[in-house]
Amino acid sequence: MTNDNITASLLAVSPLDGRYATKCGEFQDIFSEYGLIKRRIIVECTWLEALCDARSVKECKPLTPAERKALKAIAANVSVEDAARVKEIERTTNHDVKAIEYFLKEKVKGTSLESRGEFIHFACTSEDINNMSHALMLRDGKAVLRQAMDEMTDKIAVMAKEYAKVPMLAHTHGQPASPTTVGKELAVVVARLRRQANEIDRLVMPAKMNGAVGNFNAHLSAYPAVDWESLSRKVIESLGLRQNRLTTQIESHDGIAELFDAISRWNAVLLDFDRDVWTYVSMGYFKQRTVKGEIGSSTMPHKVNPIDFENSEGNLGLANAVMGFMARKLPISRMQRDLTDSTTLRNMGVGFGYTLIAIRSTQKGLGKLELNETRLAEDLDSNWEVLAEPIQTVMRKVGMDHPYERLKELTRGRRVTAAIMQDFVKALPLPKADKDRLLKLTPATYVGLAEKLAAIV
Repeated sequence: MTNDNITASLLAVSPLDGRYATKCGEFQDIFSEYGLIKRRIIVECTWLEALCDARSVKECKPLTPAERKALKAIAANVSVEDAARVKEIERTTNHDVKAIEYFLKEKVKGTSLESRGEFIHFACTSEDINNMSHALMLRDGKAVLRQAMDEMTDKIAVMAKEYAKVPMLAHTHGQPASPTTVGKELAVVVARLRRQANEIDRLVMPAKMNGAVGNFNAHLSAYPAVDWESLSRKVIESLGLRQNRLTTQIESHDGIAELFDAISRWNAVLLDFDRDVWTYVSMGYFKQRTVKGEIGSSTMPHKVNPIDFENSEGNLGLANAVMGFMARKLPISRMQRDLTDSTTLRNMGVGFGYTLIAIRSTQKGLGKLELNETRLAEDLDSNWEVLAEPIQTVMRKVGMDHPYERLKELTRGRRVTAAIMQDFVKALPLPKADKDRLLKLTPATYVGLAEKLAAIV
């Protein structure tokens, strides 16, 4: 990191651009002001190209191959310097989208494209460009998140298979419960994360290019014979988006709310996992590999803290707070539009950034975990009372009186040894096959189909 970068990091107001900048750097090209300007230029160029290709828009001459190549190059090669020029123009216009139009007219001046200059931003309202640009930002940001999500989920899936046979005492309400395996519990997390990821994948961002109040008013005033809905749909779908035919001045943002809610649900599953792993570390079920040079506590040298899972939990909370607010706010706009969505939408990258940091923190933490099978075995062997469940179930099967109550009296509120449980079983008038099976059972072998279930993922 250069001295200039260190200074910028130290002066950043948001940790996303300061302390954590290197952990979510992919989003700088997507959710920054530069990222927005670049996508606005892409949308404007795509719209101009479509107008040139529409033979019924006669005054907008068709593009030659060289002109098409030049127009595509403008969209494909937007530099930070280009964005800075747009901002310079905006200081005069005091309008960010109009500055894009003037910038593009500058870019084509003196070229054969200049004759189409007045068809740049033709019949568009600013929101035609903005909603498309925001949808592209979310499309591209989602791709980054989904890759990180899958990488981390796949890591948990590998652990699920590795530990599929390792028995573990379960805990319901914080109390010892019927045993499971480490792998099966990890498989549950994998299944939950993948289900929510599928919901994220299902969503295609909606967009609109239909004028000031969504009716193609200006378009029809100039070219009443053009099928503007079809032309608009062609442009929208060419950018991987979905046309919303019924809008006001703004695209209603319901699709953005759906995406943020879907990501928030995925985040909630990860947060739940972070807390469980934190608890298992505190119980000694997992140990943490030490990293040379790392310090756990400034005053207690022995400590190795589960900081990665704690960091992830905190960042997931921030991510969901931001996206939760945006999901509730953005679908609400007074009449045909108000401007409250504009400043809100500029924070889209905040929720994405904190989510990405959290994912990477959890993945880093997973890389430090080491299963403590000795501790797991000790806990199982100290809780023979969990076999009260199978014993009373078999007693029920053969019709014995008060099986639940008898096991409750034997086990509730006390530790039960292997000898106590086996003596109880030996005294029961059970069929030999049932008795033999119960006498062979231990907390470590009473795991049902856990190993098989772990293999599902």
